[in-house]
Amino acid sequence: MKTHNYKATIEWTGNKGTGTDNYKNYERDHAILIEHKPTILGSSDPAFRGDKTRHNPEDMFVSSLSSCHMLWYLHFCSVNNIIVEEYTDTVTGIMAEEKDGKGYFTEVTLNPRVVVSDVNMIEKAIELHHEANKYCFIANSVNFSVKHNPIVVVKE
Repeated sequence: MKTHNYKATIEWTGNKGTGTDNYKNYERDHAILIEHKPTILGSSDPAFRGDKTRHNPEDMFVSSLSSCHMLWYLHFCSVNNIIVEEYTDTVTGIMAEEKDGKGYFTEVTLNPRVVVSDVNMIEKAIELHHEANKYCFIANSVNFSVKHNPIVVVKE
């Protein structure tokens, strides 16, 4: 088996001078640092006292499922002579929060809208979403199935 290694540094930037002396006295702001890449400014979801202008882990989680699927999908289209002109996905996720504060995702749904160059490509383009799902590293790493509602149209 071949392995791949990833490294990121997460740096908390929310100390307002008194550390975590009180739940309301610190910010959830942090930076995600990956060598040779732009810094991602993160926080928690506003429901958990986070900054709504920053990315939160839940946003990034659903985005990673969507982008992984898209990259595999584009690969399978290219090797199957399906010419994709445009690809947009509005991904949604549902996270359940228990009374004690623990939470987990119960569902993520990808809603890709794909534009292909020819009407004869539509059927195969829809089928390839199933193939991409089988190969997506992120989808293969979660404990729930990722749903798909693809729409494929022809470029006007």
